[in-house]
Amino acid sequence: MSASIVSPGWLHNRLGDKDLKVLDGTWYLPNTGKGDPKEQFKTSRIPGSRFFDMDNIADKGSGLPHMLPSEQAFAAAADSLGIANDSQVVVYDRSGLFSAARVWWTFKVFGHQKVAVLDGGLPLWVSEGYKLEETPASDDELEGPMQAAQHPPANVHYSAQLQKAEVRTLQQVLDNIEGQQELVVDARAAARFQATAPEPRPGMRGGHIPHSKNVPFDSLLTNGRLKGPEEMQAVFQTAGVDLNKPLVTSCGTGVTASVLALALHQLSPNPQVAVYDGSWSEWGSRHDTPIETGG
Repeated sequence: MSASIVSPGWLHNRLGDKDLKVLDGTWYLPNTGKGDPKEQFKTSRIPGSRFFDMDNIADKGSGLPHMLPSEQAFAAAADSLGIANDSQVVVYDRSGLFSAARVWWTFKVFGHQKVAVLDGGLPLWVSEGYKLEETPASDDELEGPMQAAQHPPANVHYSAQLQKAEVRTLQQVLDNIEGQQELVVDARAAARFQATAPEPRPGMRGGHIPHSKNVPFDSLLTNGRLKGPEEMQAVFQTAGVDLNKPLVTSCGTGVTASVLALALHQLSPNPQVAVYDGSWSEWGSRHDTPIETGG
């Protein structure tokens, strides 16, 4: 296990440690029929965990899904979750590895050092025989961090510092097209990247950012777990990704782009990787951004 991925056994042995904070970061793509992750959390979860509401601990004024919140809003949410700057945070989701990576990246981008993803998420935790907490969680417990983020108090304890080198804006990605100092790697499915399948969000153009490469996030996974380093390296190289070049990961809404970022952290202790926060929800919804189609 690396510093950014921990096993169910590792987590189980540390449950109850005062410095450990476990977060359920489950989020589902709309219209997938998988249910409401908050309601699922209320009925079952890893013991002692809290729910991180990715859609609402976010910049609600951006018009885009779950964009990064402000430093003050993130700090207020961290306070509400009982998280200090030196807490060991472990994030899981109910898919194996999907949205937990976005929560991991969110903590990293605000300067949190000790944050990891649970290998295999809740499915592996259950399959390895570890118990769930089934005492109903209260609405107040779920809503508190969201309310804190949306209405942060003047004084917060947690110190959030945005690491600008780890996030990219629309303008930065636009500026990079000509010089190509950084390589954009797109985590969406090949058919969406090539514009042979429609985008799931209405009014969205198909295709990809010019000069970008395509590494569908699930090509790095086996049964909801990241593949081994050699296998992942081969996937990136087959897609034409130069791992020695600074990389920017992108996807639909910045969720699976974070899976790519997490994978790259397994291949190098200090990878040169940033996430394009707005991703295709921003790029594809505009009419002044250049796109390419095809492979």
